[in-house]
Amino acid sequence: MSFSSDIKQELNKTNSLTNKENVKFELIGYVISGNTTVVKGKNFRFSTESDYNINRFSKLLSNLDIHHDIDISGKTFNIVTKALDISKLEFLEIRDNEIFLKPEFEDIKASNKDMQKGTQKNTRLEENMKAFIRGAFMGAGSINNPENSYHLEIAVSNEENLNFLKKQLENFDIHAKTLITTNKFSVYLKEGEEISKLLALIGANKAVMQFEDIRIQKEMRGKVNRIVNCETANLNKTINAAIEQIAAIKKLQKDGRFNKLDDNLKEIAMLRVENPDMSLVELGKLLKEPVGKSGVNYRLKKIVEIANGK
Repeated sequence: MSFSSDIKQELNKTNSLTNKENVKFELIGYVISGNTTVVKGKNFRFSTESDYNINRFSKLLSNLDIHHDIDISGKTFNIVTKALDISKLEFLEIRDNEIFLKPEFEDIKASNKDMQKGTQKNTRLEENMKAFIRGAFMGAGSINNPENSYHLEIAVSNEENLNFLKKQLENFDIHAKTLITTNKFSVYLKEGEEISKLLALIGANKAVMQFEDIRIQKEMRGKVNRIVNCETANLNKTINAAIEQIAAIKKLQKDGRFNKLDDNLKEIAMLRVENPDMSLVELGKLLKEPVGKSGVNYRLKKIVEIANGK
């Protein structure tokens, strides 16, 4: 089962249908999703391959006494309403064979900015809007397996509904981007933090814990890889420097200039040839009069410069 399916199964099981207002708002989210189409100019058809999803949608309709039929075409489940009782979903309207949110729903969005005041009215509004977003995700939302990449997307039926959903997410401090093509309107998230906030918002608590666990593991693996890469780069740098230093020393020995070096340069040169893998700090400790890393580095650089005729 996919990560998306796991989330929808969880939402189907954990969100009860006792609050009629929440039920209505979640259903509205379903209806404006990209998997819902208008039938014969007045009814609608919702299609999905998820049995958990079709079961949830059927329960929402039944809860509001909206009659419907379910049929199966291949792997796809379809729900078609016998009669969409628009009075029960008063925030929806059908225009040009498409489903739109009425301006009254936009008014709710405007007052939603004041939700943090904590009044009973605003708390109820917040829960309704969470139900709406949950319905949109259940209707036509998907999320990649976070082991591979972070990507959550919700498709809706048209650009008007797309803009509303995006603004609504922003009211909950979730910043989504939009994708508009010839036949597709969707909001999407690619940041792990934003995806986690949305999953928590719609009540997928188990999925949030699983998602965060995977995020932590990926971040830890990333840190380890960066440390290893850094250490490898430093090791390569040390090896390359040692090769250059030893080549310079052998050049001086070959052309007879080695014996003309100062005693302190001869001493560090012989130690380097005898200990090609040793760090500068370790070489410094082997000197008759030990010096630090910078002192060793200075002497070896001087040897290289002399060998190169500088």
